[in-house]
Amino acid sequence: MSDILRGEAIAPARGKLGVLMPGIGAVSSTLLAGVFAARKKLARPVGSVAEMGRIRLGKRTEKRSVPVREFVDLARLDDLVFGGWDCFPDTAYEAARKARVLTDAHIDAVRDELESVAPMRAVFDRAYVRNLDGRHVKKSRSKMALAEALMRDIADFRSRHKTSRLVMIWTASTEAYRPAGKVHGSLGAFEAGLKTSSPDISPSQIYAYAALKMGLPYVNGAPHITTDCPALLELAAETRRPVCGKDFKTGQTLMKTILAPGLAARLLGVSGWFSSNILGNRDGEVLDDPDSFRSKEITKLGVLDTILRPDLHPGLYGDLYHKIRINYYPPRGDNKESWDAVDIFGWMDYPMQIKVNFLCRDSILAAPVALDLVLFTDLAARAGMHGIQEWLSFYFKSPMVREGLDPENDLFVQRSKFYNTLRYLMREELLHHTGLDYYYDIEETKPATEKRAGAVRRARKKGGNRS
Repeated sequence: MSDILRGEAIAPARGKLGVLMPGIGAVSSTLLAGVFAARKKLARPVGSVAEMGRIRLGKRTEKRSVPVREFVDLARLDDLVFGGWDCFPDTAYEAARKARVLTDAHIDAVRDELESVAPMRAVFDRAYVRNLDGRHVKKSRSKMALAEALMRDIADFRSRHKTSRLVMIWTASTEAYRPAGKVHGSLGAFEAGLKTSSPDISPSQIYAYAALKMGLPYVNGAPHITTDCPALLELAAETRRPVCGKDFKTGQTLMKTILAPGLAARLLGVSGWFSSNILGNRDGEVLDDPDSFRSKEITKLGVLDTILRPDLHPGLYGDLYHKIRINYYPPRGDNKESWDAVDIFGWMDYPMQIKVNFLCRDSILAAPVALDLVLFTDLAARAGMHGIQEWLSFYFKSPMVREGLDPENDLFVQRSKFYNTLRYLMREELLHHTGLDYYYDIEETKPATEKRAGAVRRARKKGGNRS
């Protein structure tokens, strides 16, 4: 029997959904302002699949395309309650004013709501974010004590706001790159490391541990390693909570996962891809540190390999030179600008070039991603789904996958995976898009393994039991 609940068996989205965010900065304040404005009908949640998307059901001839929100039971915007932590004491209103993502008019229209979201003291370690010096932080005798303090915060928030469910989503800065070590090898080793304050346990991992222990799903919106280690995956399995990540897919990488699949589909060669960015918000300041940049670089570099597959097409992509640069440039604030110079070649190896100049607003792209991840991760939890949620890879630069699997970074494959998961949950037919059944009478194809098993059964029945 499947662990996944489907259809009417999925627990309903009743009551308040608490959204707890480590990091009350540009992304989270933009998310909050947009949600509060949408509640008042002052703005539209553009970019949110949950709020504005539609899903096709059945054959094209049936003309069934319904809003995603009507198809699956999701928490309503009016039922979301927000809280969080930050190493600076600014309310969401003050954070929004400092981030300068939104106009004063948009911020002031929801000032009361934004001012109501004041951060709790954060778990902060400057060894992991060298370019910030936060003072609004927790102090304790050990990292386990810090985790326990976070658990008390979570319990207090749940009690004060009378939430029926909670989700934690990381919207804070990128931590310095640290590979998983021995302390991450098992839950027992991790908890021992918390008690001895192992320097290899990051603040984000303390948040994730506290969330999972308290029964909250955890979403990692940044590129550093958090739940993608054996210890925290063990805890997610033990508590049967969903986890997903990592690094919201916005900006330049979004463009790559749109463009690269097209080049791969047409088997056009790529000899070089040079990517450069300028960014001036707090994220840009943090990424100016080489160790924090390394976390981001790893997630960005891995995208092309899994789409272009140089292992399968060495003559087209085996010598690809891929370079990434991110430069902190304060005058731009949250308005990131990226340049991509792509050298490709086609028929008879003739060279061509593609140039992409994307002037985007980083937090404007990230906010709907964060909202969707909260709503769909809550759906996953109510459907009994736990551990890694690969079906949400659509939203991430470096999707978490089970050990032994390559991540899928093709945006269009990710989209198909996402929508088919929703169809599966609601007992609708999965779509494969061959379209042959509109033109031919075709028989249903069975997997080769099923065919072989059937042949074996028939042979045994014909020859009798000879064992």
